Amino acid sequence: MSADFDAMSAAELRRRVAAKDVSPVELTQCALAKAEATQSTLNAFFVLLPEKALAAAKAAEDAVMRGEPLGLLHGVPFSAKDLMAVAGVRYASGSRTMANNVAAADAPAVERAKAAGAILIGKTTTSEFGCKPVGDSPLTGITRHPWNLEKTPGGSSAGAAASVAAGITPFALGTDGGGSVRIPCCFTGLAGIKAHFGRVPVWPAAATPTLAHVGAIARNVGDAALLISAIGGYDARDPFSVSAAMPDLLGACSAGVANLRIAYSPTLGYARPDPDVQAVMADAARVFEDLGCNVELVEKVFEEDPAELWTAEFYAGVGTRLRSFVETQRELLDPAVAEVLDLALSQDMRAYYEKVFERYALRDRVRAFFESYDLLLSPVLPVSSLDVGKNIPDHLRDRNLVSWVFYTYPFNLTGQPAATVCAGVAADGMPIGLQLVGRALGEYDVVRAAAAYEQTKPQNYNVRPFTV
Repeated sequence: MSADFDAMSAAELRRRVAAKDVSPVELTQCALAKAEATQSTLNAFFVLLPEKALAAAKAAEDAVMRGEPLGLLHGVPFSAKDLMAVAGVRYASGSRTMANNVAAADAPAVERAKAAGAILIGKTTTSEFGCKPVGDSPLTGITRHPWNLEKTPGGSSAGAAASVAAGITPFALGTDGGGSVRIPCCFTGLAGIKAHFGRVPVWPAAATPTLAHVGAIARNVGDAALLISAIGGYDARDPFSVSAAMPDLLGACSAGVANLRIAYSPTLGYARPDPDVQAVMADAARVFEDLGCNVELVEKVFEEDPAELWTAEFYAGVGTRLRSFVETQRELLDPAVAEVLDLALSQDMRAYYEKVFERYALRDRVRAFFESYDLLLSPVLPVSSLDVGKNIPDHLRDRNLVSWVFYTYPFNLTGQPAATVCAGVAADGMPIGLQLVGRALGEYDVVRAAAAYEQTKPQNYNVRPFTV
């Protein structure tokens, strides 16, 4: 995209397309050009789709010129993570074991974004089967951070976040089975929304079907809400799909937050955040008080860290999908991923189901917790950045591949809606994000709080396009 387009929100681009001030073809050409120009440095894309994208852009432009009714996302470029199916396009899930797999049909979120007029320019990189919260895989190599090429953008929606933060597209589709939308949004200064489990349908079935969400990654909360609004809603192909009507998330962006009850927890009871993260979160809590919210410090949300419950469920699902490769073609897998799959596959049935029932008990305790609060405020991550090539921060080496993130995976176990927004910058110059978690089906409160907080920050606080 050109510098002018870089600074525009998806909502603004959609308005200008409808007004015939901006051409969908020009937008798409700019997005493709920047994606190609940054591929050797950022490595954000698994595959680009220039012919398909330009054909869709031409059709979108023709619809504008004919005065046809336009979709919610009409003419705006976007990308989809390689854990999502795109018809006729390679669907590898970041793995050499699936390198030649081709999807037969679009995932519902891709299908709906296209139906709303958005232009798909390509599929973005992911860690293997979404198993790591950093941006590398044996298939695609290392994806880098637009603010600092020696840092990871986070994962597993690595390429999606890197491309949005670099100004290639204004928003992107990611997936989140343990934090994979929220984590890279936090690392790259972006806004992200994970709606309640089942609110955005997931199909074909994920390797982690009871944890997986499709979410929105954007440079501001309004654009993330716009994308979620377009892709949410019931779909019979997903057995967990929520049939209730989508809330008015666009209206939520201007609804205000006075008198919301917010539990502020710096650690959830077990996390170990860096001092910079703690300071930024304390400031965020004060901002919400200034906005008229009732904020209460809650040191312990969980009696114990639910990491083992999440690990048992997530890696057992992926391990089952990849068992034959773990056993016979281990060299194709990321060594760090193979190691955690070994542990998951070694569980016996009794031990696994004990954790399943513990998960249900956890969900009930969290439900009761939210009878006293509308929202939970916490960090997204305990650190502001992580060097490329590392899976775990050095001072958190006692944690596993995902448990070092601390804050995100509990709310995949419970399925609750959550959002992240940039809250500040650490001493190392890298962004820090806050997390807002709502009660079941409470996306409206999550979005209005995230939007209200974002509006207290300077204009374009989250936008820092990458220069080739």
